[in-house]
Amino acid sequence: MVPSRAVVPSRAVRAFGLVLGAVLDGLLADPARLHPVAGFGRAASRLENRLYRDGRAPGALHTAVLLAAVAVPAVAAERAAERAAERAAERAAERAVALTAVVTWTVLGGASLRRQGRRLGEELRADDLAAARERLPALCGRDPASLDAAGIARGAIESIAENTSDALVAPLWWGALAGLPGLVTYRAINTLDAMIGHHSPRYERFGWAAARLDDLANLLPARMCALVTCACAPVVGGSAVDAYWVMRRDGRSHPSPNAGMVEAAFAGALGLRLGGELRYPYRVEHRPELGFGRRPQGADVAAAARLSAAVSVVCVALTAAAAPVARLVTSALTARLGLGTGSGRAGSGGSGGPGRRERRR
Repeated sequence: MVPSRAVVPSRAVRAFGLVLGAVLDGLLADPARLHPVAGFGRAASRLENRLYRDGRAPGALHTAVLLAAVAVPAVAAERAAERAAERAAERAAERAVALTAVVTWTVLGGASLRRQGRRLGEELRADDLAAARERLPALCGRDPASLDAAGIARGAIESIAENTSDALVAPLWWGALAGLPGLVTYRAINTLDAMIGHHSPRYERFGWAAARLDDLANLLPARMCALVTCACAPVVGGSAVDAYWVMRRDGRSHPSPNAGMVEAAFAGALGLRLGGELRYPYRVEHRPELGFGRRPQGADVAAAARLSAAVSVVCVALTAAAAPVARLVTSALTARLGLGTGSGRAGSGGSGGPGRRERRR
């Protein structure tokens, strides 16, 4: 009998590519030039100039066109890799791992986020408020001119928390679940949310679809990120119990159904008080406070970056475990449903087997 090339190997290749891509992100950070996400942003801006109307329907059309533009090629690439695997498994597996790793590297943003956070923390500790204000827009969209050192530190920590989920945990989640299409489509949704999914006179209606899709795409990954953050609290001298308590108490009071859970977990883990007044160039927003500790300082930004790194390591390890766990679950279901025959290689054959269905997730 020929070993199955559809269920277990494809999952293992996917997991290995995701982990390798996360390692590349940790070592190299974002590509310095010709970043695909930046190219997507430019294309989105050009399309917006053509499609913009102040309404939900034009915004939904804008979002759908851009998501289709990235999802369809990704599905085609993954299907081509699967067909190649049936003809030359070893070489195709190597190419599939390399492709997944490169795409994962370009999609993730955890290392760049942590580097910016550490540098901003160093500037605050050196009392270089001007440099910290200049760096803050790389982390969040608040108006740095109106913020003191504590406000800059709070903005940086909240951004590190939210983007630990958005730029690392959620892409790995969707990559493990849906492969290349999951990776690139999630990143496109998140990028569109950052571009048009915020409250402003121009985007209140036009960006509605992108914002709601982003909320939906992050619903489960954000909660996993928050729980892992609680577990990692001892890395920064915090209490996992305190972090979990703050997450449960304050996480749902945040305007975002997802960011609030992660930011509250970070607040509890670091022993800080986050939230409150936020000043953006186009509005002032008052949010409930998260946590019960002191106001953030420069050193806390570096601690938040360490906590983010710990969460990243755990989530990459969970991604690596996804393939063997999926293998056990698939084997158990196959045996339970009686789909195996003698050799126990269900999914190695025709298009009706569970391996074919699994590739269509």
